[in-house]
Amino acid sequence: MSIPIIVQYKVKAPAEKVWKALTDKDEMKSWYFDIPDFELEIGKIFNFYEPGEERKFHHQGKILEIIPHKKLKHSWSYPDLSDGITTVTWELRQQGEETNVTLIHNDIDQLKELGANFSREAFADGWNGILKQSLKPYLEN
Repeated sequence: MSIPIIVQYKVKAPAEKVWKALTDKDEMKSWYFDIPDFELEIGKIFNFYEPGEERKFHHQGKILEIIPHKKLKHSWSYPDLSDGITTVTWELRQQGEETNVTLIHNDIDQLKELGANFSREAFADGWNGILKQSLKPYLEN
């Protein structure tokens, strides 16, 4: 069993606002990815590419668990490149006027055959950047 990537940040925003940023496809475009087919419903599949014109990596996810304002879990895969499927869990815990956001990415080893761009280190760097440089400033401004 692989060791999960765990990234945590506190944001100065209520859990409800963080939840909306994580689950509203219009808000996601502002800080995360443009995911036009995202629907917040168990079993729904969504697809997206990294920003820019290159459209190099087709990402696919499937909603696995929803606990409003507390937890969103979905699969994360690259169906054009690998049969490997990982899971991403977003957990929110409000503490006063702040919300503790924890991202857990499991089963990264499922993608190891794809090389350095899909390594544990690359994902850890990517998630830290997304939470620290995109989500946190988006919510706090």
